[in-house]
Amino acid sequence: MKAAVFEDIEKIIVKDVPMPEIDDNSILVRVKACAICGSDIRIFHHGNKRVKPPQILGHEIAGEVVEVGKKVTKFKLGDRVAMGGDIPCGECKYCESGIGNNCNINYALGYQFPGGFAEYVLLNSLVVNYGPVHKIPANVSYDEAALAEPLACVLNGLELSNIKLGDTVVIIGAGPVGCMMIEVARHMGATKIIMVQRSRPRLEIAKKFGADVYICSSEENAVSRVWEETGDQGADVVIVANSSPEAQVDALKMAGNRARVNFFGGLPKNNSLVTFDTNIIHYREIFVHGSHGASPGHHRKALELIGTGAIKIGNYISHRFSLDDILEGYKMAESHEGMRVVINP
Repeated sequence: MKAAVFEDIEKIIVKDVPMPEIDDNSILVRVKACAICGSDIRIFHHGNKRVKPPQILGHEIAGEVVEVGKKVTKFKLGDRVAMGGDIPCGECKYCESGIGNNCNINYALGYQFPGGFAEYVLLNSLVVNYGPVHKIPANVSYDEAALAEPLACVLNGLELSNIKLGDTVVIIGAGPVGCMMIEVARHMGATKIIMVQRSRPRLEIAKKFGADVYICSSEENAVSRVWEETGDQGADVVIVANSSPEAQVDALKMAGNRARVNFFGGLPKNNSLVTFDTNIIHYREIFVHGSHGASPGHHRKALELIGTGAIKIGNYISHRFSLDDILEGYKMAESHEGMRVVINP
């Protein structure tokens, strides 16, 4: 089969590789769509300790089941399925508690297990039994279903941020995930949503997603503007949906009393030490937390929201590329000229 193989830093080669072979407890999926995540870009440029080259990346996947092991009962030939990234081990205390994205082993498709930038992906018994693999609603396309994975991460992050009816929410970062947060936060009851973005062109793209206020942080003081927009009360929730240390510092400054601040975006490993005024946390009684990935339950819920039309997920897809043109897809995703880029093997 054809696959895009990550062979080293800055090196992905599209080539023929052996077809995966299933056993009695696994299934084989013909990949129809696999979207490019920011983490795929970071691995390409910087590597990851969980990814040992050569490896096939890609974890926002949708496809058709084409082979089924004799002992598999959850899926059958022809099933249309979508997959998420984080794979619970199923045995540790976190997995038993339903928070497999906190699993100590931290397995994931496109990391320890081959991912979806290929014509076929093998789902081993661990993925089949415990992973975020769910059937796609009949009215949802493969491209749309692939985006259930980032939407699941949004659901996890906003649930942990405990958005309430009437909250003012600030989102720093107008990428595809940040824009998804606008729509989900609105469904959760936020009445004022403020989007902050450094790049004016990216901010203009984000305007179609319906935030109440858009702030270009390269053109004005975003912290001052947030306080102005909140009547000098500060925001109830601030979510940092990018990989900027400076944005994390600003997030605390934007937060009002008893606000929740979510460091949703991970920082580069060589730039992850951030200095900020902890008195802000102390005197305003601010709750600072992070969120990482999603549980299988979030992935199932994301597909349901897409299927009912509650989330218009097709609006977040801007470009599509063939597997042969995956490097062009990476360039487009990294350029921030559009939204999610989908690879169709």
